[in-house]
Amino acid sequence: MIEPVVAFIDIGTNSVRILVVRLNPGYSHTVLSRQKELVRLGEGEFTGRWYLRKPAIDRTVLVCRHFTELARSFGAEQILAVATSATREARNRRVLLDRLKEEAGLDVSVVSGKEEARLIYLGVSSGIHLKDKQAIFIDIGGGSTEIAVGTQKEFSLLDSRKLGALRLNSLFPADAEGRISKNTYAAMRGYIDETLLGTVQALRGYRLDCAVGSSGTIENLAEIASRVLHPGDGPGKGRALGHDDLEELIGILRSRSTEERKKIPGMNPERADIIVGGAAILESLMDSLSVKEIIASDRGLREGLLIDYLQREKGYSPSKEMSIRKISVLRLARLFRVDESHANTTTRLALNLFDSGGEVGLHGLDERKRELLEYAAILHDTGSYLAFDNHELHSSYIIRNGELLGFSEQEIAVMAYIARYHRKYLSPKQAKAIKDLDPAATAEVRVLANLLCLANSLDRSHTGVIKEAWFISLGKKQARLELHTLDGCDLELWGLSLHKKDFERTFGRTLRISVHHASAGR
Repeated sequence: MIEPVVAFIDIGTNSVRILVVRLNPGYSHTVLSRQKELVRLGEGEFTGRWYLRKPAIDRTVLVCRHFTELARSFGAEQILAVATSATREARNRRVLLDRLKEEAGLDVSVVSGKEEARLIYLGVSSGIHLKDKQAIFIDIGGGSTEIAVGTQKEFSLLDSRKLGALRLNSLFPADAEGRISKNTYAAMRGYIDETLLGTVQALRGYRLDCAVGSSGTIENLAEIASRVLHPGDGPGKGRALGHDDLEELIGILRSRSTEERKKIPGMNPERADIIVGGAAILESLMDSLSVKEIIASDRGLREGLLIDYLQREKGYSPSKEMSIRKISVLRLARLFRVDESHANTTTRLALNLFDSGGEVGLHGLDERKRELLEYAAILHDTGSYLAFDNHELHSSYIIRNGELLGFSEQEIAVMAYIARYHRKYLSPKQAKAIKDLDPAATAEVRVLANLLCLANSLDRSHTGVIKEAWFISLGKKQARLELHTLDGCDLELWGLSLHKKDFERTFGRTLRISVHHASAGR
């Protein structure tokens, strides 16, 4: 048996990283390639424009095309790619995503800040041995800083702030030679401290036994400290960075020009112009939380993508525990006090319709779309907590802003639209007005929303009277919906009658309905 090869690409604000692995039996893997290229995707974005510049897009597409070719040279069957801060904040991100798809053959998922923090936690925690300790995990990127608190097995806090080395470089520019004055640095620190205030207050409620830092900024700072401040300590010292050493380093780095910084032993020349901003973020956190030392890790989001993939894939998961996606969905449903009996019934019936609809050719959607339908069904009534009238609008808003973990932004948008149209028909005209989904995803939403609409009607009374529902093909122009009920279901049949035409407009088939009572069987 040939073990599969999978590649993971992290499109960050400053760099693009790739990890190519061969998956071995027994939840193990072999690293075939691990590379990083500087692209400065977020260059110029954080000065109030919020647009990715064309040269930055060109660089990113070029590197991603090279990385996809590299992955395929190793025989990669799948290439999973995510984009972070610069892309999720850009008003023209669709330009980048479309070009990546067309020119690099890469479907990229944009992840939220908290999802980015979760993936980083997975990647870093899987490469260290914490024993019974609880750690704070800090990742300073180009556009954002992600923070997590967790043990070896699980996290207890995730946070993301719009603070990054490249962003601060734009907001607090150095002088013409790259030096940062005391006043500029003081203003930068004030801005950082204010932005992190809520995060620091939350962190003070946790036991923090140790600190672990990922990202190129922290790695580079640790390396410089080892080479400049402790040259006689031998190799390996650069894996830890003390608070006092960081303060001393900032004084050295801030007072030198960009060209002078490049000559400092251990300095990555590509980071010389932005490293002070990253150091300031780290100093702020270490000051506020009384962290005396942080351990540098070379793992991060791309390794987190691997761990997340292994946990999802059958045969590679170390346990059969509930996925983070479902945990997150159920948490949100319970937070907004959904009627769980109705949600479960609607979900079960929606999946019945999805499965049987696939069998009779109503759609050709895969298991991933089935999963999104499942979660949208669980959450479709969350908006009722705010108001029943037009609650589908509230449900859509809650799904979009509920900080669901384990999902890309497009997946969250798909679920939000499914819930948005679980009571009303999504017409082709309305579908064309959807701007944050590509045409293929919008077409899928029309199918999934209609199936959820039918399933919701099948439990209109919230009594679970319909036990099974499935489609039977009557040729290319008709379909029959067979219902298995234990009792009368007049309210459900009336609800279905309201949506028969919507079904016909969505699937191009007329719908007939047949009811079977318990004694009749299937």
